[in-house]
Amino acid sequence: MTAAENVCYTLINVPMDSEPPSEISLKNDLGNCDMSAFPTSFPPLEKGDVKLKTEALKKVIIMILNGEKLPGLLMTIIRFVLPLQDHTIKKLLLVFWEIVPKTTPDGRLLQEMILVCDAYRKDLQHPNEFIRGSTLRFLCKLKEAELLEPLMPAIRACLEHRHSYVRRNAVLAIYTIYRNFEHLIPDAPELIHDFLVNEKDASCKRNAFMMLIHADQDRALDYLSTCIDQVQTFGDILQLVIVELIYKVCHANPSERARFIRCIYNLLQSSSPAVKYEAAGTLVTLSSAPTAIKAAAQCYIDLIIKESDNNVKLIVLDRLIELKEHPSHERVLQDLVMDILRVLSTPDLEVRKKTLQLALDLVSSRNVEELVIVLKKEVIKTNNVTEHEDTDKYRQLLVRTLHSCSVRFPDMAANVIPVLMEFLSDNNEAAAADVLEFVREAIQRFDNLRPLIVEKMLEVFHAIKSVKIYRGALWILGEYCSTKEDIQSVMTEVRRSLGEIPIVESEIKKEAGELKPEEEVSVGPAQKLVTEMGTYATQSALSSSRPAKKEEDRPPLRGFLLDGDFFVAASLATTLTKIALRYVSLVQEKKKQNSFNAEAMLLMATILHLGKSSLPKKPITDDDVDRISLCLKVLSECSPLMNDIFNKECRQSLSHMLSAKLEEEKLSQKKESEKRNVTIQPDDPISFMQLTAKNEMSSKEDQFQLSLLAAMGNTQRKEAADPLASKLNKVVTQLTGFSDPVYAEAYVHVNQYDIVLDVLVVNQTSDTLQNCTLELATLGDLKLVEKPSPLTLAPHDFANIKANVKVASTENGIIFGNVVYDVSGAASDRNCVVLSDIHIDIMDYIQPASCTDAEFRQMWAEFEWENKVTVNTNIIDLNEYLQHILKSTNMKCLTPEKALSGYCGFMAANLYARSIFGEDALANVSIEKPIHLGPEAPVTGHIRIRAKSQGMALSLGDKINLSQKKTSL
Repeated sequence: MTAAENVCYTLINVPMDSEPPSEISLKNDLGNCDMSAFPTSFPPLEKGDVKLKTEALKKVIIMILNGEKLPGLLMTIIRFVLPLQDHTIKKLLLVFWEIVPKTTPDGRLLQEMILVCDAYRKDLQHPNEFIRGSTLRFLCKLKEAELLEPLMPAIRACLEHRHSYVRRNAVLAIYTIYRNFEHLIPDAPELIHDFLVNEKDASCKRNAFMMLIHADQDRALDYLSTCIDQVQTFGDILQLVIVELIYKVCHANPSERARFIRCIYNLLQSSSPAVKYEAAGTLVTLSSAPTAIKAAAQCYIDLIIKESDNNVKLIVLDRLIELKEHPSHERVLQDLVMDILRVLSTPDLEVRKKTLQLALDLVSSRNVEELVIVLKKEVIKTNNVTEHEDTDKYRQLLVRTLHSCSVRFPDMAANVIPVLMEFLSDNNEAAAADVLEFVREAIQRFDNLRPLIVEKMLEVFHAIKSVKIYRGALWILGEYCSTKEDIQSVMTEVRRSLGEIPIVESEIKKEAGELKPEEEVSVGPAQKLVTEMGTYATQSALSSSRPAKKEEDRPPLRGFLLDGDFFVAASLATTLTKIALRYVSLVQEKKKQNSFNAEAMLLMATILHLGKSSLPKKPITDDDVDRISLCLKVLSECSPLMNDIFNKECRQSLSHMLSAKLEEEKLSQKKESEKRNVTIQPDDPISFMQLTAKNEMSSKEDQFQLSLLAAMGNTQRKEAADPLASKLNKVVTQLTGFSDPVYAEAYVHVNQYDIVLDVLVVNQTSDTLQNCTLELATLGDLKLVEKPSPLTLAPHDFANIKANVKVASTENGIIFGNVVYDVSGAASDRNCVVLSDIHIDIMDYIQPASCTDAEFRQMWAEFEWENKVTVNTNIIDLNEYLQHILKSTNMKCLTPEKALSGYCGFMAANLYARSIFGEDALANVSIEKPIHLGPEAPVTGHIRIRAKSQGMALSLGDKINLSQKKTSL
């Protein structure tokens, strides 16, 4: 087993800048007190410099860990350091004896270790409980039976020590010795069983019980059956081990379930959250009865609510989500939706997000009404809470959840809409935009709700603060106001929002100082203005005493226009045209028709006049002028064709878009349900638990073993069950040439945050290579975990060296280094073979992900690093190039398939991916086919990449550059 695979007991921090001392100086430091001068075997501490010896011993430990061989120091330490009674020295000696080689090259125990063994026999009989306990812990790490055999009587005696610290470590020592060398203590299970029956301390009982679980399960069950009714009174550490035993027993022998399931039910009421969590998990694996699932789920919900740590909440929520994935459990969890919603009292956004998603997945027609009531209350609460950075995001989540509920259960829409429409006037544009999107979908789908939505929209219209929301509200009012009264109300609201017209004249009068009599006048700075004739004039120093309020007093639409946002004017012109054309079809009187049309045209004309003047901060764009002019022309002509386009085609386009969106959602839901529903073929065998043989049961996965492996980072993937097959799938990276004295090649295993290098080193010479060391260094956000241990290679011998590298962020990294070695018997300096670089690919950390269009645009605006890649490819088809880029970069295309279908000579698509470190990567592909160069011309264009970190943007750009061209097979 290599150093990377050994079990690690102790972590030692080593300063990297320190120089290693020489062996002679260490001998002087360790032997600075001559023991022969003292007649007694243990000289007084004050006669020797203990502090100096402590520092020297630390240096020795670090040097041995770094691969240095210091055989000459062993006897020095036994003579001058081992007899010392200082507790720090004793603690360091335990580490030293753990790591120092204890055998000769041929595998026999060193003679000096007999002296060490005698010293530790005395420590096991020491009156100080700390020394006894720490010595017992050290013995757990020894792998030499010859050293342990003389110590067995002293270890047994420690089971009867007065202090619990000694007794519990004695149990652990007996357990590890029994597991490794059963012949040294064959009666260990019986001894520990008797100890357990008479023991009162919880930690000692826990260790003893754990040993019986792994060494003699029948004795453990015998003990449990005698005290099964008192389990609730035990300490939490013992209860956890009991849960593990019950799981293992029932896993191996299903007939025992009825005997122990009541005990697990009782442990759900334990005062310890850890016990409750494990008991709930075990209960779910032992029984699929609805009562068991309900009890476990209720226990999980209580844990989430009572635990303060957000990480714990998220872990337990994941367990609830796993329960929901099982089709038979979903029905049980549906009855607990209201309990699950109690978790929303947690202020953490991630917990709330998962909770809302879980509730939405579980909601049914039976409980949707209660769910909507709770969510409405939560929405109202967010309005009253003082602004917090997550309040707006939480409000958005609530709005989206209510939106989804209303789409799935149309009867609820009437209850939801009035509450949500209040948020159209919210300062947070994102939440208001979600509400607007929901309202637009609801008004199109539910004809019966249109009068209610139009009425509420007219109520909140004047309070809308965001220009984007204002545009959307105008479009909805223009599209769905179908009665004469509603149309008149829209016109009134528009006039109210525009203020006094003509806008230019009224603004110039205000600026020129024609104020109302009640306003006070004060002195202010001079300001340049434009007169009615278009010339500049200087304003008088006399101005209103309320200059700050003048901006606030402006009606909203007037404020948007004076700020130079004329896109809203184009939207208003379209709305006025729609309602004017509809008014003409509803009202028969010619005079009223002409009057309404004239009013609409006057509003458009005054906006055009304002746009051409120099009053706004930004002038009107040509596109907006064209749009308003077109609307004026449509109203002046009133042709049937234009009437159809404005009043029918627009709504049909929205209907098509919503239908496509709904179809896409249904397709994704269908895929999810297909994943969850396990299809059973007609000829599949049926497994009956009661008839299953024991050896078949053992093949099933042990949850405790799996969780232990996951914690140690040794999770085995199903496809990697055969190590030979998994290695054959990997690409071998050759590190040195075939003619080099040392040949090296590596398998690179990437496992989330770790990279494991499995390096094969071959000695191609006829000499013995001593201290053959693999020295590695990294470039980028990579960090070498530990230095590989040196090896001795016989002539033409080979060895495998493993090195672990930690990854901190998503960017390309390089691992480089060399192999250094000494030739046995040669007097020359160390030899060195330089290795080829190993390039770590960014694609190992990037995974496709999804986000909404609004989130994509927001991230696009926020991310500061952009990398623009010019398309340089031999691919001639636009769609083929896009698919090639998606495959090369692991990104997901957010642009719908329908938007990309067809052929028009150009294509634009948005791509998104997220790294395992939570970093987002965005890309916009803008490509075209230059038709003038012929049908075989390659695709041209650009790909713009945006990311939060520079490394990710550059690495992704490099990846695209390298893989743009299609390789011909």
